[in-house]
Amino acid sequence: MSGDGSWRRVSREGRRFLRGRYRSLRRLALWSLLESAHTFLGGYAVARALDDGFLAGRTGTGLGWLAVAGAGALLGALALRGVFGGLADLVEPLRDGLVRRSVRQAIGRAVADPGRAGDAGAVSRLTQQTEMARDSFAGLVLVARSFVFTALGALLGLAALDPVLLVLVLPALLLGTAGFLATLRPMARVQRAALDADEALSGRAGELAAGLRDVVACGGGASAGAPVERLIAEQERLTGRLARWTALRTLALGVAGRLPVVALLAGTPWLLGRGVSAGAVAGALTYLVQSLLPALDALMTAVGAAGTRLLVVLDRFCTPQSDSAAATTAPEVAPGVGAGPGVAVELRGVWFAYGPRAQPVIDGLDLTVGAGEHLAVVGPSGIGKSTLTALIAGLLPPGGGTVRVAGAPAQGVTGPGPDLRRTLLPQQAYVFTGTVRENLTHLCPGPVSGAELERATAALGSDGLVDRLGGLDGAVDPARLSPGERQHLALTAAYLSPAPLLLLDEATCHLDLRTEERAERALAARPGTLVVVAHRISSAARADRVLVLDGTRAVCGTHAELPARSPLYRDLVGLWNARG
Repeated sequence: MSGDGSWRRVSREGRRFLRGRYRSLRRLALWSLLESAHTFLGGYAVARALDDGFLAGRTGTGLGWLAVAGAGALLGALALRGVFGGLADLVEPLRDGLVRRSVRQAIGRAVADPGRAGDAGAVSRLTQQTEMARDSFAGLVLVARSFVFTALGALLGLAALDPVLLVLVLPALLLGTAGFLATLRPMARVQRAALDADEALSGRAGELAAGLRDVVACGGGASAGAPVERLIAEQERLTGRLARWTALRTLALGVAGRLPVVALLAGTPWLLGRGVSAGAVAGALTYLVQSLLPALDALMTAVGAAGTRLLVVLDRFCTPQSDSAAATTAPEVAPGVGAGPGVAVELRGVWFAYGPRAQPVIDGLDLTVGAGEHLAVVGPSGIGKSTLTALIAGLLPPGGGTVRVAGAPAQGVTGPGPDLRRTLLPQQAYVFTGTVRENLTHLCPGPVSGAELERATAALGSDGLVDRLGGLDGAVDPARLSPGERQHLALTAAYLSPAPLLLLDEATCHLDLRTEERAERALAARPGTLVVVAHRISSAARADRVLVLDGTRAVCGTHAELPARSPLYRDLVGLWNARG
């Protein structure tokens, strides 16, 4: 199936979905318009505070304009609260519609082919892929809305300060944006082709493994392995193409995100010579650095990652069953042979014991964690929660069964560097002697900007701790930090990590309830999958699903349904409620 076909099919369905929700869109637009007023006041008030206040010797006037900017920030916070209400009116109907469509597809397939009535793909579409679509859609709507109305407020502010400012800023901004948009559809086509090739390779490998004994006995190894080699070569070719498009996208991001600031700074003498005030230049720089460029960077990042993922997932719901079957180049992979694109972690029949004669800690565990899912693991001390995270992290080999992360064996990645598929945070947080910046970015393979660090510390609530340590370049002495402070820094580092899977093994046990909740919500909102070994039931209540380990069997479900299914979980909830 071509990427253009996917785009047209999803666009048609998207327009049909939005046509019936003009009221929700209007509500979202009105709140966003109020937020754009906050953006406008931010730069305009700075310009007036300088020109009419501090530079003119009127300190009171300058402080008054800064107070106006502060009031604008409060206005923006109020608007953001209304935005989330309008967002729910769009996101939840999308998820409900996808669930209904998934059920219809599963029933239609079962009627057409009773032998596939137990299709595991239907379960993935009904649970993991619907949640992935909802989360990706919500993120895209938030980011796109923020960019449109932030850009409106910032551009109006630039024009109000002096229209000549737009002459310097707009060309670079439009050039980078156009370059980014030009990469979207080609990159989506390559990513879809890479996904199809990966599924085909998994299916072919599963077929070959099932008949490996007969293949070897008949001496047909070369002929049987040739299709696999061709699929591997195709994957290599597509990976190279994807890398080239990614490089072009990075260049476009650099042009759009950095060149306007360079142009404004380089053109400052020319602007001052034309009568533009110093306050107007400072206001323009405020618009760029604090509003416009961060919003553009967030938009490009979200569209480049979540946008492509949303397109692929929605296309699986929009494609008729006959077309979907015809588009697949290999049979559907059986559970345990290869994880699908919506699976982050997969355990099949996993068994583990600490010693050949010891009782198993994990015994016959089957578990699938969807991409983007938030899973909490609960149970008594010593029941195997930390063992489970160590198995997923690849620190322990299973005694039996398979553990797969992102479709590959958990221990299958070798090389000099860390496995970037996941990040594990144990109970004893790892903090080392160095700067705050080094402690926050040691899990990142490349440089991290100051703006990204500020956003991360604000999201995790660790900005106060960073300030007490002397800022990002302040020195960290692990011996002088409390266990909670060490955990706070480690959680912020995990938030910045590019790993799509985060494993928290009681990594918040030294934090108070409010700080723990804020950290877990921020990590759950981060793109990727979150698995939390919970030491408080409140952590489990925030998760999408809860896995209860009780020594005899594992039970997985939502926080609401588990008390009726697991006596242990019912007791844990009752004990927590009794403690207040």
